[in-house]
Amino acid sequence: MGAERERDSVWAGRPSWLTPSVAVLVGANLFPLYAVLFQGWKVFPIVLLFWLENVIVGVFFILRLLAARPQEPAGWLAKLFMVPFFTFHYGMFTMVHGVFVFALFGPEMRHVVDFPGPADVLDAFRTYHLAPAVAALAASHAFSYVWNYLGKGECRTVNMAGLMAAPYARVVVLHVAIIGGGFLVMALKSPLAGLALLLVLKICLDVAAHSREHRKAAAHRQGDSDSADTP
Repeated sequence: MGAERERDSVWAGRPSWLTPSVAVLVGANLFPLYAVLFQGWKVFPIVLLFWLENVIVGVFFILRLLAARPQEPAGWLAKLFMVPFFTFHYGMFTMVHGVFVFALFGPEMRHVVDFPGPADVLDAFRTYHLAPAVAALAASHAFSYVWNYLGKGECRTVNMAGLMAAPYARVVVLHVAIIGGGFLVMALKSPLAGLALLLVLKICLDVAAHSREHRKAAAHRQGDSDSADTP
């Protein structure tokens, strides 16, 4: 706990968005911006990339559930139910979302996909050379997991029920904005400027959600610390 408090004190006087994890998050989101400006990406690869980020988010939320409240051995009984349930439910949610992504924007590919399978996702992944951008987003989430969740001790005070619901709120807000923006870009027929603005919007939403999440976690951690210090 001493190391966690010392780390918190270093960043205590700074704005909530001015943290190493936010810097890494913004850096990861600059990859698709580069692809739009210099590699000719259009709407579909952008929306597909952010759908793939949903998969990354789901993986790290499973890791969060597994690492939650390690000081409470009884919690592992709850995890035996919560982790499989979350994996199935979030997996179905993500699959349905992926079907909409391909149905609405997939015609940019060589063929129209009515009900995409793993082979179609892999084909699009290769066609648009998404590996560097996906790797950057995965590295961003990994850094936040290690820096904030494990390093700052958020895992010790997290509310497990709230943790189960957290990724859905993030995905819904972000992708309503992204899909709505994608239609706007297609309607305006100005892909370069429109997609650049869309990515800036995505970065702002990501930073706002990230900062809000970790402010709440810091408040929970401070509350638990004060309770422990009270005689």
